[in-house]
Amino acid sequence: MWSVDPRTGKQREQVAVEATAADVDAAVRAAHAVRGALADRTARIALLRAAAEELEAAREEIVAAADAETALGPVRLNGELGRTTYQLLAFADEVADGGFLDVVIDHADASLTPPRPDLRRYKIPLGVVAVYAASNFPLAFSVPGGDTASALAAGCPVVVKAHPDHPATSELCVAALRRAAARAGLPADVVSVVHGFDAGVELVKHPLVAAAGFTGSIRGGRALFDAAAARPNPIPFHGELGSLNPVVVTGEAARERAEEIGGGLAGSLTMGSGQFCTKPGLVLAPGDEAGDRLLEALAASLRETACGPLLDSRMREAFLAGVRARVELEDVTAPVVAAEGEEQAVVAGFLTVPAARLAAGGPHGLLLEECFGPVTVVARYRDADEIGAVLAALPGNLTATLHLGQGEADRGDGAAARLLEELTVLAGRVLVNGWPTGVAVAPAQHHGGPYPATTSTSTSVGATAVERWLRPITYQDTPPALLPEELRDDNPLGLPRRVDGRREV
Repeated sequence: MWSVDPRTGKQREQVAVEATAADVDAAVRAAHAVRGALADRTARIALLRAAAEELEAAREEIVAAADAETALGPVRLNGELGRTTYQLLAFADEVADGGFLDVVIDHADASLTPPRPDLRRYKIPLGVVAVYAASNFPLAFSVPGGDTASALAAGCPVVVKAHPDHPATSELCVAALRRAAARAGLPADVVSVVHGFDAGVELVKHPLVAAAGFTGSIRGGRALFDAAAARPNPIPFHGELGSLNPVVVTGEAARERAEEIGGGLAGSLTMGSGQFCTKPGLVLAPGDEAGDRLLEALAASLRETACGPLLDSRMREAFLAGVRARVELEDVTAPVVAAEGEEQAVVAGFLTVPAARLAAGGPHGLLLEECFGPVTVVARYRDADEIGAVLAALPGNLTATLHLGQGEADRGDGAAARLLEELTVLAGRVLVNGWPTGVAVAPAQHHGGPYPATTSTSTSVGATAVERWLRPITYQDTPPALLPEELRDDNPLGLPRRVDGRREV
């Protein structure tokens, strides 16, 4: 496995070798063998907090390696590392709280008809989790990212399939996590990394892997999802595959602040060279004078935006080919052409099309597919019916955004409420008067959505991401001495729980 500089396309250094089937088997078996060590919540808390500290201590080296392999820039990567350590600390706090165990106790009650037995329910870890790292977030959605952090928080050992775009960064990060494990008194094999395409296939098929988390393309994610379902013992596969992230701009919003919306759109679609999973890839804008002003502001902002490299040459070629195919469609125009830049860079742009073309289907359905990179499609609508027709044609998304005029927002306008309802069906996060790029790490966050945005209803960001790696179990009429500590009447661990219908904290 070679580390490659995306700014030049040249190899930097050989970092690792591709894992064989035997290597994958050894990594999974080693992880499975140490899963009992993660049963202690105190040790898990120590691991997560130590991991944040070890990553922070290696910040300079990690950011330098990530920038050399992704060209995302030190400012962006320093911010991403801060987000990554915050995630680890947030999950440590969740483990300390214990609410994620969802403890419910219903004592036996002979007065009921029929009599109720003694029932005690909580959640336990699934086992070894396979994590497939993302290309566009080498820290927050990669080796030390949210999937790994939430799985460890749940008590599951992790084997990460590193992304080939940043192998050196992956090795630095896994070394930090394994140092953290040693500090917490845990075996290093609670987390490990394997490299190579074949290793990823072997990993999802391994009989000791109990669940998988993936962030990447629809094609790659669907292949792994199908493999997970085709196993003799199918496993949960939590995949984030692709998202168009539609934006609807009402006529009133455009009339009030066309220039502001156009500039904001430019900033959002070019963030990270257009390689965010939440990039706005389709914008419904009015086909009137206010809409014209919005596009003029968008064009002006894009022309002032410096070109930049994509994560690798394969993605660059796919982006350029995707733009060419879209421009060739009838009635599609490119006011600012997304194209090749100097050396390995690309130039941001946008396309326009009458909304009626999208609603009609046919070859223009290509415009309703994600094009990874700095480009968006602006569909010009004539009325609310055309907006509804386009939205009805969309697949599932991570986000959907609605830009309203002040009056529409203040009065809870009926038309605005209907648009919000239509967008709610499409996405896992709905924004009003904002931009979808940037996903806050917070307990109420949901980063997921209907297929193909994700393959499950779960989130990969926020406190409830831990639920993906747990399963509920109920003990019935079990002698007190045999009950797990989490389910005993005296509550020795001080967990929040519900007892006989009443909340106890």
